[in-house]
Amino acid sequence: MTSLGIDSLRPLDFFGFYLPPLVLWVLVALIPFILIRWGLDQIGAYAFIWHRPMFDAALFVAILGGLVFSGGTRWL
Repeated sequence: MTSLGIDSLRPLDFFGFYLPPLVLWVLVALIPFILIRWGLDQIGAYAFIWHRPMFDAALFVAILGGLVFSGGTRWL
């Protein structure tokens, strides 16, 4: 298990705007979030979920946390 270096935590320069690395992790997490949400809608799972917006928010946070803590986005 490796620790994150100081270089991986510095802000990214995007056309003169400084963005924290979390912004890019959020963009990466959107892809599986949209696919999972679409799949749950197709199989009718949302009929059994009481509060869809709250479930979607929790699903997104779980995906984002999984990406950040697993090191799957090491290139960011």
